[in-house]
Amino acid sequence: MNFLKPKFWDEKPKAGSWIKISIFSFFLLPVSLFLQFLNFLKTIFIKKHTSKIPVICVGNIYLGGTGKTPLSIEIYLILKKLNKNPAFVRKKYNSYQDEASLQRLIGPVFENKKRIEAINSAAKNSADIVILDDGFQDFSIKKDLSIVCFNKTKWLGNGLTIPAGPLRENLSALKRANLVVINGNEINKENKPIMEKKILEQNRNIKIFYSKYKSINIDEFKNKKIISFAGIGNPVNFFELLKINNIDLLEEIVFPDHYNYSNMELEGLIDKSLHYNTILLTTQKDYLRINKKYRKNIRYLEIKIEIEKNDDFVEEIRKYI
Repeated sequence: MNFLKPKFWDEKPKAGSWIKISIFSFFLLPVSLFLQFLNFLKTIFIKKHTSKIPVICVGNIYLGGTGKTPLSIEIYLILKKLNKNPAFVRKKYNSYQDEASLQRLIGPVFENKKRIEAINSAAKNSADIVILDDGFQDFSIKKDLSIVCFNKTKWLGNGLTIPAGPLRENLSALKRANLVVINGNEINKENKPIMEKKILEQNRNIKIFYSKYKSINIDEFKNKKIISFAGIGNPVNFFELLKINNIDLLEEIVFPDHYNYSNMELEGLIDKSLHYNTILLTTQKDYLRINKKYRKNIRYLEIKIEIEKNDDFVEEIRKYI
């Protein structure tokens, strides 16, 4: 889905309030309510499928940019250490393949327009557990463990559902979840209890974990001038990670999520970096979408996700497998 999120989606509610209704979101509310009604009907009438092997679902309710893919990769590595034979499962989208390409660097990926068919294919190919990336809203599949990701900066945005806001579902959807992972390099001490309270109000049995991004190759870009660009769900995460590592950013360029860069755009970016004698830096997901003939002129930031209280997180994973 190639689009830039409207700014009113992330207008913060006032203290003590759940939602922020702007003039734009007000007129879109009827559409949001209708879509949520259709979503409710799905939960009732859709046929449910049970997999022969365990399914760990990594999803979100805020649309994009919550760290699902890095977390799914970390869970894959955890499962390998637990002597499991995991595989990634995704719904197949012809329009973009960046996240699947990133996961293929780590392990096998099975895709199908029907996720249950992808799960069955993984099982037939010796997988004994699957990581379902972005399937929390797929009510046709029974999950053994559901993990919902949030970003500490975006959190719930204006608190409204699509298209009036950035939420796929209301926060009450957490009743279906087992774990929450909040991603952010620094969680504000004032916001942390507020976020936890709202989560636990929906599901008092849910376990809450925190994660942050760590760059593997950040030192390569220190003391150098950088022009950065990103076409991901939450590019602020990328730019923030560079800034907290004291990277000298001359410019931050934002493109829509899953953006397919044209040759002309790439040539323009490269010309700009040559003109200013800078390094042209992007995310690994963006890099994998770039025409290979331009990659030699572009660098990417390699990251991994670190989970606070990692041993406890691993133990939670172990419970469900």
